[in-house]
Amino acid sequence: MAFELAWLLVGVALVILELMTGTFYLLLLGGASLAASVVAWLGHAFWLQAGTAGSVALIGVFWLARHRRSLAGRAAVAGMDVGQPATFETWLDKGARLARVRYRGATWDAMVDGEDDLSPGRNVYVKAVDGNRLGVSVRRP
Repeated sequence: MAFELAWLLVGVALVILELMTGTFYLLLLGGASLAASVVAWLGHAFWLQAGTAGSVALIGVFWLARHRRSLAGRAAVAGMDVGQPATFETWLDKGARLARVRYRGATWDAMVDGEDDLSPGRNVYVKAVDGNRLGVSVRRP
């Protein structure tokens, strides 16, 4: 079997596997194999084909790792809960601003932001989620 066909089959197989896993690393390796297939099709030696595949794979993996770190570093990414309404139920510790609220059909502990005096049934809005505790406020974030 010709090297260009072998590199092409490996590249296609890796891209298909990537579609089943969703990690993007197999996609990069598949792209590297496809690049090596092009180099083989152009008639270059095997060492250049392998070097191309390795270089493209290394560059892609380093780029993906850097990109994922930059996404993880964004601290101001709001969750889907931020801004959603909840219903104030009762104070657990009014001095510490710790309360119970009903949100998405369940009772949650919540830290209430602000100095507003809340009565049961009043709407509050989710500002943050910290584990199993909500941060809420009377004003929508």
